Amino acid sequence: MVYCPKCGAQNPDGAEFCMKCGAPLQTQGGPGANKATPQSQPAPKAPVIAPTGATSIKCPNCGAPLSPKFGEMVITCEYCGSAVTLGDGGWTSIQKQTMLPIKYPDKDPMLLKIHDLMDKGFLHRHLQEDSTLQEMTLSMVPYWIVPVSARTSIVAANMMQQTAQTATTAALMGVIIGGMGGGFGGGGGGGFRPRRSWSPQFPPLHLSMGTAKLGMFMGGGMGGGGAKKAEQMDNNYNFPVVALKALTEYQPKDYVFSLTERTIFDVSKIPKGIPVLNGDVGEEDAKAQAKTFVDQAQSQKAHDKYHMIQQMHTDMDVGDAELLHAPIWFTRYDHKGERIVLVFDANSGALITSMGLK
Repeated sequence: MVYCPKCGAQNPDGAEFCMKCGAPLQTQGGPGANKATPQSQPAPKAPVIAPTGATSIKCPNCGAPLSPKFGEMVITCEYCGSAVTLGDGGWTSIQKQTMLPIKYPDKDPMLLKIHDLMDKGFLHRHLQEDSTLQEMTLSMVPYWIVPVSARTSIVAANMMQQTAQTATTAALMGVIIGGMGGGFGGGGGGGFRPRRSWSPQFPPLHLSMGTAKLGMFMGGGMGGGGAKKAEQMDNNYNFPVVALKALTEYQPKDYVFSLTERTIFDVSKIPKGIPVLNGDVGEEDAKAQAKTFVDQAQSQKAHDKYHMIQQMHTDMDVGDAELLHAPIWFTRYDHKGERIVLVFDANSGALITSMGLK
């Protein structure tokens, strides 16, 4: 935990700004300063092992030959599991490389979970009965885990005061309309009875006054001078960005991997036959995508809390990314001529995303 020097609130490791008061968190300094954590310290620059246009690279760990294919920016050595990435300066080794253990390595137990979800779960009842399994593969998919600290400043309408204004307006309208009803009613002894020849240009006196009062009230209550509420919403993310452009359509938006279970990447712990995929999305592109996704997430959280947002601005700090290899089941079904794709996390067994379901 990192403690805020201003308000004393606890913050998660790696946070650069306090989630409670927004003050910058100390990571270096004298007595009382928070100790720096690996997340908050910038990673040392890795040495360039090959130029950008290299067609053959030696693994920086075991010396095995690596042959980048066109467009590849992340390559994992099939012999020792070390990974290299292509950046602006050339090919460098990846400093932080982890993996999630495979808890669902076999097809049959995974199919039972999928069929149960399709038949009885939240997808559709008895969907599996009318569907044909066409493809099911398990792969270790690379994701860039990008740490992002987001601070969103919001100016929103105060809904409580708006509700009170609406209630008061409704009450006043009831009084005015009630007064009109009394005046136009046929049985009141002292009620005002307008002449049949009256026109909208010359309404009865009390109707003109009532309408004017109502207009004045609504203009003052509903105009631009309504009550406002300012708030800062701070959140820390470890956002997963899939490192394969071919899998962009399956990019998680609100799914969270169980990062507490990740371990140092070890190719020997991956069963034979399960491919470790390379990537064609570099770290800098992943950071840019993460900022876009986090901005969308902050906006969604703000709109979930406030229905009328007048101003919103988000500032972000992005840390060094980590390469995570996650075990992913891709399943493809044909349902009456339509394609259904389900993407599952083979570590937790949970559904990451689905496509083709109506």
